[in-house]
Amino acid sequence: MLSSDNSNQERQSLHGNWSSRLAFIMAVTGSAVGLGNIWKFPYMAGQNGGGAFVLVYLLFVFLIGMPVMMSEILIGRRGRRNPVATMALLGEEEGGSKHWKWLGALGVITAMLILSYYSVIAGWTLTYIPKAISGQFTGADATLIADLFDDFVSNPAAVISAHTFFMFLNFFVISRGVKGLEVAVKFLMPALLFLLFVLLYYSLTSGSFSEGVSFMFTPNFAALSWDGVLTAMGLACFTLSIGMGAIMAYGAYLPQETSITNAAVSVVVADTGIAVLSGLVIFPLVFANGLNPGEGPDLVFKTLPLVFGQMQAGVFLATIFFVLLAFAALTSALGLMEPAVAWMVESTNYNRKKSSAIIASLIWFFGLGTALSDNLLSEFKFFQGTIYENVDFITSNIMLPMSAVFITIFAAWVMSKNSSSEELDGHGVVYKIWQLLARYFAPIAILVIFLQAIGWI
Repeated sequence: MLSSDNSNQERQSLHGNWSSRLAFIMAVTGSAVGLGNIWKFPYMAGQNGGGAFVLVYLLFVFLIGMPVMMSEILIGRRGRRNPVATMALLGEEEGGSKHWKWLGALGVITAMLILSYYSVIAGWTLTYIPKAISGQFTGADATLIADLFDDFVSNPAAVISAHTFFMFLNFFVISRGVKGLEVAVKFLMPALLFLLFVLLYYSLTSGSFSEGVSFMFTPNFAALSWDGVLTAMGLACFTLSIGMGAIMAYGAYLPQETSITNAAVSVVVADTGIAVLSGLVIFPLVFANGLNPGEGPDLVFKTLPLVFGQMQAGVFLATIFFVLLAFAALTSALGLMEPAVAWMVESTNYNRKKSSAIIASLIWFFGLGTALSDNLLSEFKFFQGTIYENVDFITSNIMLPMSAVFITIFAAWVMSKNSSSEELDGHGVVYKIWQLLARYFAPIAILVIFLQAIGWI
């Protein structure tokens, strides 16, 4: 077994480093903050009793999401390579086996598959920006709003075009390396927060803000089932982008003097805060118009356009909302694409631009199945349903939990205490709490999520 203490001091990222702790926090928060926060969190809270779900979600974010995120960051910084190479390198140094590289590969493949369908849905948000600007929602009834969405997703050329454009945006940013990523998130994240606060101001004046606050924060445990608890547990992992290789890749570019614990806390607080703010934006508007807050994905593409269409400043607000969604989708997508591009740059003679083009093209091709799931291939169903439903189920319910569990096991059990404590600032109370959660609570809880997802619980 090699000594890891000295080798880590000399190891440097091949792609450069973040210029500051703030840049890293913005990048990881951007990767974590996506459609899951602005879209999935509000409607899942709506389906599971509001405040009780929020409390359970927050609990799991800190008890599961936080230790797994810290594990992934410390592994990434320790290895300073793409996830596959990092796991091979540290696997040999810490555990005497390079076979841990397959765990890194699992994260990279999972991220690519998730981005393949995420890009298609992000494309939907892009197409809704011109719809909002042109006032297509103004005065429209529920049938017309539903027809707008159904007509779009049933048109394969339109869906594929939007998917193609979104993947091009990813290629454009990723091909410029860490500095390009940093410039993008330094613009996108403040812009996202600004747009969110603009929407929050209008939500405050909707006349139903207190009802939205009550719904979000008044615990109704009678409405929270065991399935709802497991859903909150799974969402706590999904919204933080853990197990996808993204956090590990970004951790590889983290300066050694930056505290992983402080950075992780900042990311978790920012990510959770944006999810809660999104609920405070959406719920009052939905309640003010007498609509159901638990309508699933239709909440974004059917319910909210109907709400905006009835508001005095509806064109302005709808435009801001879908620009906000597009920004959130892009910051998440960059994190999903970076691990694969970093792997290709390090594993081949291809430069950053060529590697980005190849990976973007592969993800685009994989995404065609999702793009055609609501039109040409809508009748092609197996296992969980359409191609999209199968890819979503396998990645979210099987690959992500597996990756998260083994990342945590590796950091807490395989890595020596000297190595992990060196990355987490010593053997103090924080380290001991992380070790307790990462060794026992988080893996067991994620295993429960996995067993529930495959129907064993």
